[in-house]
Amino acid sequence: MNRLARRALHTCEVPADLSAVTYRDTAGERPDVVGVSQETIDAIWQSAEALYRTGVHPGLQLSLRHRGEQVLHRALGHATGNGPNDSEGVLKSAMTTDTPICYFSASKAVTALLIHMLAEQGLVNLTDPVAYYCPEFAQGGKRTITVHQVLSHRGGIPAIPRDTPIEVLWQKDEIWRLLCEAKPVEVDGAKVAYHAITGGFVLQRVLEKVTGRSIEEFLDEHLRQPMGMKWFTYGIAPEHLHQLASNYATGPTPRFPVSWIVNRALGSDIRTVEKVTNDPRFQEAVIPAGNLCGTAEEMGRFYQMMLNGGLWNGKRICSEMTVRRAIQQFGSLQIDRTMMIPMRFSAGLMLGGNPVGLWGPQSRDAFGHVGLINKLCWADPARDISVSLLNTGFPIVGHHLPALAKFVYTVCKNFPLIPQNQRPLVAA
Repeated sequence: MNRLARRALHTCEVPADLSAVTYRDTAGERPDVVGVSQETIDAIWQSAEALYRTGVHPGLQLSLRHRGEQVLHRALGHATGNGPNDSEGVLKSAMTTDTPICYFSASKAVTALLIHMLAEQGLVNLTDPVAYYCPEFAQGGKRTITVHQVLSHRGGIPAIPRDTPIEVLWQKDEIWRLLCEAKPVEVDGAKVAYHAITGGFVLQRVLEKVTGRSIEEFLDEHLRQPMGMKWFTYGIAPEHLHQLASNYATGPTPRFPVSWIVNRALGSDIRTVEKVTNDPRFQEAVIPAGNLCGTAEEMGRFYQMMLNGGLWNGKRICSEMTVRRAIQQFGSLQIDRTMMIPMRFSAGLMLGGNPVGLWGPQSRDAFGHVGLINKLCWADPARDISVSLLNTGFPIVGHHLPALAKFVYTVCKNFPLIPQNQRPLVAA
């Protein structure tokens, strides 16, 4: 792609020979153990390379497991220094499979499971109103909004109030005050409206109220440490900020009506989102719906645990019933009133569909979550796969979309549906 085209499409520099910017965890790839052919690995990796060649993602990570074994674990590009607006002299750092990346909204799946684990422990009832645990939330007509409605994006508070200063995102008590004072758009849970940021703060407050502990501590005790994660924290410790991959608003600048939808969902334009998400205050904060940080392998590990019915390396992380409740569809396929596209949700996850859905063709059993449209993290028990594709660009609408869709299609094509009696526990 020449410099003029790069400027017009707002993309990064992509070398002709990708081997120079490819990182492979050779020891972490064992396709032969589960009978996955080299042709399959090559086809999927080539589709990831095709996405990288669009220039919208300065850095990319991919982890894919089949039958519990990691068969593909690689990275492409740079963690910092190759954004569309970076000067030629800026220092570039390579993207590796151990580079932490912000998951953005893919964080929601993890936060949701923490709430389902609270229910397993008998500390919350998902059908209780939020106000049962946090009475101050009842203001403005929100007395009957339940924990389950918030999990399933039916809580009636899809966005923070207009004109809220962006700094409020890392001011825990102030954001809670605003959410308590907010008037809901509805309270009966009949309509889906994606809660991009708000739901996570509500769930955090409930968790901290019933446990008497911070959500970071609860995550660390019940997921991060038992599963041996290196990263996988809300935000990142100040001493590790230099290791966190940078975020880039790439691709053509969104125009109306797409720009309107972006502002409606995120509360700001995409260039402001880039600035905010690279701000150390955001990177060090706790934003349960949007700033969990970790690697593709760690998120893939999380979904593999769910495929295992709550088990990881012989450890019981949560009950099989908890996983089933977390992935059970709630409500019918509906037009989401925030994103303006048809969606199927469980109480915390985005679900696939037949004949085609978010997670590819014949993906009705699949569950996962996207992060800023481009990060794709999901599990499909009908194929016995867990997939985590992370990247550092967040183009909204652009020339990369066919490559992104083809990646999902290629994964599904190369891992066809398996017999019912060979599927993981959650598909039984």
